[in-house]
Amino acid sequence: MSVDTALDLLKNKEIKAIIGPLTSAQAEFMVDLGDKAQVPVLFFSATSPLLSSVRSPYIVRTAQNDSSQVKAIAAVVRAFGWREVVPICIASIYGNGVIPFLADAFQEIDVNVPYRIVIPTSASDEQIVGELYKLMTMQTRVFVVHMTASLGSRLFLKAKEVGMMTEGYVWITTDGMTNLLDSMDPSVIDSMQGVLGVKPYVPKSKKLDNFTTRWKRKFLQENPSVEIAELSIFGLWAYDTVQALAMAVERAGTINSHFQKPEIIANSTDLDTMGVSPTGPKLLDAISKIKFKGLSGEFQLLNGQLKSWAFKIVNVVGKGEREIGFWTPGSGLSRELSNSGQKIYSTTMADLKPVIVAKSCGITRDWPDFSPLLAVQDIQDRLGFL
Repeated sequence: MSVDTALDLLKNKEIKAIIGPLTSAQAEFMVDLGDKAQVPVLFFSATSPLLSSVRSPYIVRTAQNDSSQVKAIAAVVRAFGWREVVPICIASIYGNGVIPFLADAFQEIDVNVPYRIVIPTSASDEQIVGELYKLMTMQTRVFVVHMTASLGSRLFLKAKEVGMMTEGYVWITTDGMTNLLDSMDPSVIDSMQGVLGVKPYVPKSKKLDNFTTRWKRKFLQENPSVEIAELSIFGLWAYDTVQALAMAVERAGTINSHFQKPEIIANSTDLDTMGVSPTGPKLLDAISKIKFKGLSGEFQLLNGQLKSWAFKIVNVVGKGEREIGFWTPGSGLSRELSNSGQKIYSTTMADLKPVIVAKSCGITRDWPDFSPLLAVQDIQDRLGFL
């Protein structure tokens, strides 16, 4: 939903809640509308920490905050003993929002972040290659990629071309890319061999299986010539969001009351003339108390956003991903999720299944030691420094 559409619906239809838009950048402009009209705005895919209930109480994030995954990433880094990490992020509210949290998580485990790379959304292939060559001149060989799937895919294709997807390089993707591995082009997956990734854990359930079967059947009926991909967690969060809102509306009641209109003065803007929903606070309170088992797992809001339960850690191998372990706030890393009530927080390699890492000549087991750095002279020649 665009901002103009939302404004029109608030003014002329007096809608009582908004679901969407899809991205953090779009959502940023929706915040003021919800706050002004006292209408809850539910985000199921806008995950930037910069969008929070601190900024506006009417923001409801029915997805997990990007900051919730940083300790899982830090646990993986600590398990393998890597001492320096370089974040590679997209230049947007989505990319910038997670940086402070990553830095804090690495600082807690004494891992240095010597610099970071920020790539514009509109970057050309030549710009991406230039940034990669700069990285090759530096000592650090462990990278955390926090990007949209579209820009991240281009990054990995270019990284393979310049020889940075070989032994000695470590790549970790945040959930923004890891969640969408199933829908990526095979050429991108081929370029990402050996990459580690984290993503929210979705427990198996009969409800999820039944829904997925129905969804695939309907998708194929409507798109018979399109190759179907797995339903991403964003689709599951969207479904759970609609269900949660419906439950909240039922609990709040009196939802058909009219907006309270402000006094119209000269030179008023569209935002100035927008009314205020008298039921907004009541509906917001009802949403905050909703708790049920949804398609994505336990649906429960904490401080205006979906509570984080567990993350799955995967390894890109062959045509897709391979599960190598899990991370939870209470237990840290583990090969399997259990309800045994483990009290000790663990971050050791033994808590993960063996990692398979791509090499230029094939695939090998276990993470290798860093290979000798490429000659700086050679890289400078490629960059045109001489």
